[in-house]
Amino acid sequence: MGTNDATCSGPMKATSNGVFQGENPLHYALPLLILQICIVLFLTRVLAFLFRPLRQPRVIAEIVGGILLGPSALGKSSKFLSTVFPTKSLTVLDTLANLGLLFFLFLVGLELDPKSLKRTGKKALSIALAGITLPFIFGIGTSFALRSSIADGVSKAPFLVFMGVALSITAFPVLARILAEIKLLTTDIGKIALSAAAVNDVAAWILLALAVALSGDGNSPLTSLWVFLAGCGFVVFCIFAVQPGMQWLAKRCPEGEPVKEHYVCLTLGVVLAASFVTDLIGIHALFGAFVIGVIFPKEGHFASSLVEKVEDLVSGLFLPLYFVSSGLKTDVATIQGAQSWGLLVLVIFNACFGKIVGTVVVSLYCKVPLDESLALGFLMNTKGLVELIVLNIGRDRGVLNDQVFAIMVLMAIVTTFMTTPLVLAVYKPGKSLTKGEYNNRTVEDTNQSNKPLCLMFCFQSIMNIPTIVNLIEASRGTNRKESLSVYAMHLMELSERSSAILMAHKVRRNGLPFWNKDKTGNSSDMVVVAFEAFQRLSRVSVRPMTAISAMATIHEDICRSAESKRTAMVILPFHKHVRLDRTWETTRNDYRLINKKVMEEAPCSVAILVDRGLGGATRVASSDFTLVITVLFFGGNDDREALAFAVRMAEHPGISLTVIRFIPSEEFKPENVKLEITEDQAGSCSGETKLTDIEAITELKAKVKEQESSRSDSDIESKIIYEDKIVRCHDEICEVIKEYSRSNLFLVGKSPEGSVASGLNVVRSDTPELGPVGNLLTSSEIVSTSASVLVVQQYVASCDSPAVGVLKRTTKGVLPVEDSKSP
Repeated sequence: MGTNDATCSGPMKATSNGVFQGENPLHYALPLLILQICIVLFLTRVLAFLFRPLRQPRVIAEIVGGILLGPSALGKSSKFLSTVFPTKSLTVLDTLANLGLLFFLFLVGLELDPKSLKRTGKKALSIALAGITLPFIFGIGTSFALRSSIADGVSKAPFLVFMGVALSITAFPVLARILAEIKLLTTDIGKIALSAAAVNDVAAWILLALAVALSGDGNSPLTSLWVFLAGCGFVVFCIFAVQPGMQWLAKRCPEGEPVKEHYVCLTLGVVLAASFVTDLIGIHALFGAFVIGVIFPKEGHFASSLVEKVEDLVSGLFLPLYFVSSGLKTDVATIQGAQSWGLLVLVIFNACFGKIVGTVVVSLYCKVPLDESLALGFLMNTKGLVELIVLNIGRDRGVLNDQVFAIMVLMAIVTTFMTTPLVLAVYKPGKSLTKGEYNNRTVEDTNQSNKPLCLMFCFQSIMNIPTIVNLIEASRGTNRKESLSVYAMHLMELSERSSAILMAHKVRRNGLPFWNKDKTGNSSDMVVVAFEAFQRLSRVSVRPMTAISAMATIHEDICRSAESKRTAMVILPFHKHVRLDRTWETTRNDYRLINKKVMEEAPCSVAILVDRGLGGATRVASSDFTLVITVLFFGGNDDREALAFAVRMAEHPGISLTVIRFIPSEEFKPENVKLEITEDQAGSCSGETKLTDIEAITELKAKVKEQESSRSDSDIESKIIYEDKIVRCHDEICEVIKEYSRSNLFLVGKSPEGSVASGLNVVRSDTPELGPVGNLLTSSEIVSTSASVLVVQQYVASCDSPAVGVLKRTTKGVLPVEDSKSP
């Protein structure tokens, strides 16, 4: 392939003088490379978007995109190839692609922690060994069938090892993406799969090094031995000489300070030097980069900062070029005739059968349930980038011909593409949970049943921790033994970045949340210390959890975890935070969408915490803990839930609770209401709701009388004040609220009901999830307060939706707040 231009007679020059000088930029290396990169990025991103509804990892789109640009599709046109991918440009393209691949393999090495491999359980280790051994044997058997037909004449020993490695590989990064996509990353099955895949990855690289050593061109059989021994010596040198130097660098990069530029350059230089040495030995340049990544210290700030600086350019720009480089070598048209297509089916069958059966049999032997065993088998059958690396090395060294190469690439696509649908078909983690097993879905029901209260607190960063700890302290009460169970869930976005998988790997390793981007100190240590200190000061056990998912679907993790833990309420942070000048700043608008979706789909009550520094920025001892709480009660399900939660808090000796019930006066008239009526509004309270409200208020009055009668005997009882406020209009409601503006915390219902609630003037707001009262307390200048606000929505089971965890909210008497975009 080539162009008809005169420049084809010699090497391509780097840059052109432009079309106005009569030169074609496509005959020069740099502008042609820019065009190639643009085409690759556009095609792979479009394919990734098209494959997203099928829940396929991006690697599938990149592999398919490379094949489409190659001789299998667009490359059938010789004019296209000679114009966009001429033969003389492929050296530059391959060089740049392999340079990006070097640094990506360094990032892959960072994902693998040798210390965690030492702690791999017997179950995961057994599954990993079975997932390597049986497919490797099937790969050797497949190689005999190929050598006797379409691969005649290739070297026997290297071909056997390459085929065994190709069929036994499990792609650790791709598997982590798939687990995150189907919400299994932090589950037991996800942890087993990731542990087994990590062991499999290391074993595959060792076997690949052996295969490369055997595939040398040396005539002497000792050549392969020397290559292999030199490779082992290189690994030993890196462990005992290079690793201490990397640890010294990591120690000189303290948390909270920027990493110095020369440290980054030095590290990248070491990666390139190691790649040069392994290429010099005769293994492959990729091994050097991978080994440096594996031995690189995972603890501390240096590794995460290094990943942030490198990954976007490497993963987003250079890595797709490697898939195109591979696709240009893949010609599906070489698979011709019944024999070739039959061999393709044989290869796919052997790859799936060996990996799936080996994994399932050992999993069943380890007493893993059948559905989980099948899911593990399908997950371990995931291929990806490492598979393509193996195949390309084999092809470049003459071990695989074009037809075998095309068959193996199609096998990698098919096995990876089938993983997600098959796992979803055989494994449904929520199917065993029936509605009858989950009763106390609200705080009100939990109080009436005298059962322990189970709460789930979600948080975005360590800035939320002091408020969460103080709210947990306020919720634990003192009159009940073991009355509170708390789960603290960190919401972590899983992007396409390698650092996201690095975070997931650390979560899997230590079982605690891990933050990568906080600049306020060692986040993981700070969170652990905060929760441990709180547990020492109280009898409440706080169990950390982590939701690792894309922002668009992370609400599913929250709802599913709430259902599995049978929580009575999920408490979410508001998507805005207060600046020092007391104005609001949006943390991230995605969190607002998460809050709205959780409110729509949660299997229990939901509350949004608008934090203005609840209880101060630090945690104090229980004996010094004081909080003034005010409940604004209008009526309805949500207001009763807020009241029930506040009464529960009032058991704490440091809590002072005031309940304000708004009652309409005789002069209160509906025509004073200034509302925009929407279809969501259903009018005032129903008769049943009014009776339930009266019962709740009656019980509260009884508690107040009981408290007053016992206060003379003891001073440690909680303080509850109940007041009825008769109002005539919206202005009087605001005046009453202003009287209690010095409270620390307001508890309000999201959708208050009744005629008084209909007297609230509703203005356009970008936060309809807070409801009319919540918006009045947070965004209105009429009611000026520095108090935090907890907006509560009570769970109401939908009659037309029997599915557990799905809520179609049909609130009566909802005061509509129009949803508009944030300014």
